[in-house]
Amino acid sequence: MQISFTLNGRPTTVDVAPATLVSDLLREQLSLTGTHVGCDTSQCGACVVHLDGAPVKSCTLLAPSLDGATLLTIEGLGATAGSNGLHPMQEAFREHHGLQCGFCTPGMVMTATALAAANPAPTEAEVRRGLEGNICRCTGYQNIVIAVMAGAAAMHATSAGE
Repeated sequence: MQISFTLNGRPTTVDVAPATLVSDLLREQLSLTGTHVGCDTSQCGACVVHLDGAPVKSCTLLAPSLDGATLLTIEGLGATAGSNGLHPMQEAFREHHGLQCGFCTPGMVMTATALAAANPAPTEAEVRRGLEGNICRCTGYQNIVIAVMAGAAAMHATSAGE
């Protein structure tokens, strides 16, 4: 079946089988490998993308549901980068050491970006609650929490024109 949607700001039309998962479509058909798959059961959050502005886990979402929708991946987020080539949340993760092996990072960043868009000044408790669906096996989360709070502040400052 053919579906049409907006992918990272660009109109996209692809042929997919009805049982194709969004994560497989992105990685295998569209060569967007920034979306990682860690569990295939929506437990780890490595596959988070934004569907019509909301964070969703792409490893259990069927690709036909994208028809007519808007999808943003970590690659598309990077396309909204500042002068240093990184989105403010990506820069905050880099600056505050919010990653180690990097496997969970794209999903963390996508979840954190949605969290920060909804709450420009989240508390530590709000960040921890907001990231509950994302698992990191390396960092212990403290630097991720610090990075999300800094990224939220930077996103807010950028949108406010500061």
